Amino acid sequence: QNSVCCLSLPHVGCHGDTQFCFRFRRSPGRKVSFCCFLDQLDRDLPVYLKKDSAYYYGYVYFRQVRDKSLKRGYFQKSLVLISKLPYVHLFRTMLKQIAPEYFEKSEAFLEAVCNDVDRWPPPVPGQVLQLPIMGVIMKLRIPTYRDKPGTTPIVQNMHQADAQISMALPTVHEVDLFRCFCPVFFHIQMLWELVLLGEPLVVMAPSPSESSETVLALVSCISPLKYCSDFRPYFTIHDSEFKEYTTRTQAPPSVILGVTNPFFAKTLQHWPHIIRIGDIKLPGKVPKQVKVKKLKNLKTLDSKPGVYTSYKPYLNKDEEIVKQLQKGVQQKRPTEAQSVILRRYFLELTESFIIPLERYVASLMPLQKSISPWKSPPQLRQFSQEDFMKTLEKAGPQLTSGLKGDWIGLYRHFLKSPNFDGWFRSRQKEMTQKLEALHLEALCNENLVFWSQKHTEVETVDLVLKLKNKLLQADREHLPVKTDTLKKLQTHINDIILALPGDLQDILLKTATT
Repeated sequence: QNSVCCLSLPHVGCHGDTQFCFRFRRSPGRKVSFCCFLDQLDRDLPVYLKKDSAYYYGYVYFRQVRDKSLKRGYFQKSLVLISKLPYVHLFRTMLKQIAPEYFEKSEAFLEAVCNDVDRWPPPVPGQVLQLPIMGVIMKLRIPTYRDKPGTTPIVQNMHQADAQISMALPTVHEVDLFRCFCPVFFHIQMLWELVLLGEPLVVMAPSPSESSETVLALVSCISPLKYCSDFRPYFTIHDSEFKEYTTRTQAPPSVILGVTNPFFAKTLQHWPHIIRIGDIKLPGKVPKQVKVKKLKNLKTLDSKPGVYTSYKPYLNKDEEIVKQLQKGVQQKRPTEAQSVILRRYFLELTESFIIPLERYVASLMPLQKSISPWKSPPQLRQFSQEDFMKTLEKAGPQLTSGLKGDWIGLYRHFLKSPNFDGWFRSRQKEMTQKLEALHLEALCNENLVFWSQKHTEVETVDLVLKLKNKLLQADREHLPVKTDTLKKLQTHINDIILALPGDLQDILLKTATT
């Protein structure tokens, strides 16, 4: 609670109204019943929007203005919304609607806001949701994993029949990518590599809003891959992980930190990659080429903006994207359009990188003909780094990307990273569930009653219990099985039980398995 208070009331770079967000670890051992409901919705989300049960987000609207009538000479207050959901744009828009009025009014206003939020429908992915908030209706759509990456279905701003104003949100989670990357314009490809590899990164910014937006932009630049390490959009000395993340007794962890306190310039001097940004302003003229700066030159927070690192990128620089964005600046292209170009560039780069891995991992799946209803489902074959590397010669990223460079070196480094570990575990789980589902279908296609008539009662009872467990597993793990298959299996179970003696029937019909 103390940590949340300190994170919500920043001490630097904030005059007037400021919006930003932070992220913090959940206290161990605390159970939240609402999470079970969110877990069901989580299944349909793209991987990068799935909630992380260990963390919460804090979305802040902070006001600091001079007020001579107050003892400190300043009015300082924050409205904070805590959520497990990473819907940055939605909650930012919502706070912008309610916070200014809340500062002018009282707790009763906040109670009215809560009553509105209570009427919100569940955050179901893929549906157009209408969320009322103090006389305004926010219309939005939460993406699903079925959406084609890089596409955002447009939510139409329909005419409201009643007096309420309607507002269509183009996204629930995206930040203004171009605006965030403007200060480090020429290094976007190197930053993409650093994020992909889960390298320790610090963003030093003049205010929490710049620090949090830049960290969120970095995390999103490898989408549709999920960034699997920790990231803190706004990190302070009051964070419970402060000692853990700033110690010099071990190498910096795989984490992205956004900081504003000048104290960090000294504390995090030993970190390998530091992004120093000034006030984020959109360039009126074409930015000049800026070299990567040496870490030893970063002495204080007064150091010039730029990227301080000794990292040598694996891939050759893509001059085309820089020219395209520079041309956009010359032609005064809107920042939203520049962000679309940048997002597409990152998406194509990430997909070119991940497709060869997807292709190789798909080949680890056993053939369908090897699935027997009377044996346990077959195991996935082991991932072999060397076998994967051999596939790159003919089916590597060169099929979809014109970028030259040491792709092999980039893959070798990536395979040791938390992002690979997270991605591979997720793929393993999906494929294992697919095998379980195929095994269930194979069982359904057998004449199980005929089988039971040829076997002993003990073997038949054993089969019934195993089939019941299979049904429970399908429900518990949300296996990708058709509803018809499950109904068919239940019918098989009932038919087998009815063919058994009456006393066994009673026992089996009452038995619930684990």
